[in-house]
Amino acid sequence: MKYFILVLVFISQISLAQKNRRTEQSVWVDSVYNQMSFDERVGQLFMVAAYSNKDTVHTNAIEKLITNYKIGGLIFFQGGPYRQAKLTNQFQAKSKLPMFIGIDAEWGLAMRLDSVNRFPWNMTLGAIQNNKLIEKVGEEYGKQSKRMGIHFNFAPVLDINTNPLNPIIGNRSFGEDKFNVTEKALALMKGVQREGVFATGKHFPGHGATETDSHHTLPVINFTKERIDDVEFYPYKKLFKEGLASVMVAHLDVPALEPRENYPSSISYNIVTNILQKQLGFEGLIFTDALNMKGASNFKQAGEIDLEALLAGNDVLLFAENVPVALEKICVAYQDTILSEERLAHSVKKILQFKYKAGLDKYKPIDTKSLSNDVNPIENTAFQYELYENAITVLKNDESILPIKDIENEKIAYVKLGDDGNSSFLTTLKQYTEVTEVSDPNIDSLLIKLKDYSKVIVGFHKADGAWKKHDFKAEELARLDSIAKHKKVIVDVFAKPYSLLPITNFSNIEGLIVSYQNTDVSQIVSGQLIFGAFESKGKLPVSINNSFKVNDGLKTQKLDVLGFTAPENVGVNSTILSKIDKIAEKAIDAKMTPGAQILVARKGKVIYQKSFGFHTYDKVTKVKNDDIYDVASITKMISTLPNVMQLYDKNKVELDTKLGKILPLFNDSDKKNITFKDLLSHQARLQAWVPFYKETLDKDQKPSENYYRKLPDSQFSIQVADSLFIRNDYNDTIMHAIAKSKLLPKKEYKYSDFTFIILKEYLENATHQSLDILSYNHFFKPLGMNNTSYNPLQKFAKDRIPPTEIDTYFRYQNIQGFVHDMEASMEGGVAGHAGIFSNAMDVAKIMQMYLQKGKYAGKEYFSETTFNTFNTCHFCAEGNRRGLGFDKQQLPGTSGPTCGCASASSFGHTGFTGTIAWADPDQELVYIFLSNRTFPDSNKPNTLSKENIREDIQKVIYEAIKK
Repeated sequence: MKYFILVLVFISQISLAQKNRRTEQSVWVDSVYNQMSFDERVGQLFMVAAYSNKDTVHTNAIEKLITNYKIGGLIFFQGGPYRQAKLTNQFQAKSKLPMFIGIDAEWGLAMRLDSVNRFPWNMTLGAIQNNKLIEKVGEEYGKQSKRMGIHFNFAPVLDINTNPLNPIIGNRSFGEDKFNVTEKALALMKGVQREGVFATGKHFPGHGATETDSHHTLPVINFTKERIDDVEFYPYKKLFKEGLASVMVAHLDVPALEPRENYPSSISYNIVTNILQKQLGFEGLIFTDALNMKGASNFKQAGEIDLEALLAGNDVLLFAENVPVALEKICVAYQDTILSEERLAHSVKKILQFKYKAGLDKYKPIDTKSLSNDVNPIENTAFQYELYENAITVLKNDESILPIKDIENEKIAYVKLGDDGNSSFLTTLKQYTEVTEVSDPNIDSLLIKLKDYSKVIVGFHKADGAWKKHDFKAEELARLDSIAKHKKVIVDVFAKPYSLLPITNFSNIEGLIVSYQNTDVSQIVSGQLIFGAFESKGKLPVSINNSFKVNDGLKTQKLDVLGFTAPENVGVNSTILSKIDKIAEKAIDAKMTPGAQILVARKGKVIYQKSFGFHTYDKVTKVKNDDIYDVASITKMISTLPNVMQLYDKNKVELDTKLGKILPLFNDSDKKNITFKDLLSHQARLQAWVPFYKETLDKDQKPSENYYRKLPDSQFSIQVADSLFIRNDYNDTIMHAIAKSKLLPKKEYKYSDFTFIILKEYLENATHQSLDILSYNHFFKPLGMNNTSYNPLQKFAKDRIPPTEIDTYFRYQNIQGFVHDMEASMEGGVAGHAGIFSNAMDVAKIMQMYLQKGKYAGKEYFSETTFNTFNTCHFCAEGNRRGLGFDKQQLPGTSGPTCGCASASSFGHTGFTGTIAWADPDQELVYIFLSNRTFPDSNKPNTLSKENIREDIQKVIYEAIKK
């Protein structure tokens, strides 16, 4: 009972506060109105067009209208945020009563302003099934507008686009289904108005079925009253009940609602007053559509059209062409009692009420400090990814062609149609596997080029303008038809869905995706969808002939592959993360390394992928994301180790298996009882390394002819470097030298290259395959690591490979495309401890596979149990931080490979050339740093390590994770 009484008291207090607020509003409105002259009252009716991209002549003209005619508002069109804010302050300072500021921001301020992030078209939003996302879009629109001192956002568009050929609405509509349009518009309205900005439903009574553009002529709507009430009015009725602040009335000829022939709806008393206000009960502010549009201005002269619009029941006369003439016409009508005091007061007082609600009774100028950042919050960029992930729609998925799986069995081509950019799409596709862009102006020649490809992705890319044509050209339709008849195709349309209308037969198209817009984000997101980074969720907001209906949309399978997004979407602060740039630049400026690639992924999404510097200090070739670095000892972790783990997973070897058992060479040595566990933990008492190459040099310290040839022959076929081939049997010499090498006196942690040199020998003996073939078939190819290889010059162009050293002690040449490690080079570039060349993205894939405990893209490479066994620090108690093959976070009080901020479950490896690959299961984090810090002289001090560059970058990553 006590609780009930408290609730009643609380409710009564709220009611009293609201009543007091209304009373204060009425007092203010009446006070202002009573102090106004007639001209000032009439001036409130006008909202004039303003631009922040025009010259002082325009500015002076606006100021004249403000000072001489006391106009009530401005609708801003083209310009920029700072310029508009500055002008708004300037204009408001001239106005006796603060003015309304309005703008068409149907997809955010970017509809009118440059330098502002653009949100998707309404048609794109119409495909989203989660209306909470649309509400959030509205909130962002509201925040943008409020920050810019804007009171009215002339959105949402309530037009139901039932005419696919509508020349002016189209993408501006949420679709052709009245229920979906209403739900989306209601959500958008709620978001906008929650932020204290008034939303405006438009274009009443409904512009969605028109065949012409009211900017140029008067469109006709030939529907019955019943049809209009059932369809076109449906969203208005729903939004009115939910508190829509204002409505914009269109210039339309609607015979069923206005019997006078060719009479614009915007000046129809029956439509604006009888239907909108009386029949539908709308009590909010009513705007005309722009009165300079030909749909209105062709009917009556400037001034006359303004008067007619006012008499029809509109409150605000938008984009009046001639305010002085219009004011004079209204004055005459008032004197002639055509316009009553009651009618004038009705609109002017309503305008004043809204000004009070907007806080204009206590007007404050716009603070221009940090304005650009405030209207472009980083979160909005992140939000774009979420919107497109929810919008992109799959309409066909025959034979489950989507997502593309088993990429090791695929050869994929990409063919571009359309006249706009495609780089983000193609780049994203290539992040997953090898995708070759194929083109030829001749269709027959193109088909010949496509002959050997198993799948063809066809991207249709059209310029991303709301009113631009998105039609296929006749030759493009013919090209698509021919490709589809001969190949398995996935067609991805980066244009409005209506672009599909000319395609009458989709039977030969196995996969069909509508990505709606040709933005960078839509291209990146759609590329991910094709390879299964997320499942498709979108539903078609319009019908496509009889082929596809409204709400068609298939769900596709999500695979556990890396995707791409903005940092904020995975709980990372991008501003903090961007500090990586300065650390990388510091390293390059101080000549710690000529260049570097850096990648960060979290929760299965790449959030940072950048390249810095050049291949060499002469600054000729810039480092690119697809360049290939010598990763040095990371080879151990991404080539040798996963193969060992597979054999362990198949019970081919145990942790207590003795070295003498797996390699007979060691049976007669003091190393025969070394266990697999000790070997992989680097506590087998093996030497760290031996400079085997020195034994092959002559008295002048040059490669001896006893061991090398400049040209290959039957006995010297193993290539060490350019024009340098070693004896075929020298690998046996190395292995025997390891078998005979002296064991260290104490069993403790001592990092040794011998471990992985030995393991390579074991793998090749056990599988009867060379390690490069083994790694390629078992891991690199199925993981889509198409930029990863031993001996990269056999596969990749030399200019993609940064050099690692100008060798002056062994090979005496610029080492580029040949492994830097001397022993590995003596094994022909294929070694267990070094030899892999790769890029950050490829390394991230296998690290993500580890992070997912042996699973990636729907495949299991080894069991979770096996991963956990290898990622365990078995000898931490003895002071050995290592896992089995993996390096681990340093133990307390000791130095190590990380920033000291990674978790105990984290793992990875570093490399001599200036590399690190590290993963942290606790934070679902992958970090890759690749460089060629050894260039031009690997014997110089390792300042990259001494200055903790890799560790400092890792520290920034952890700092950026939102707690």
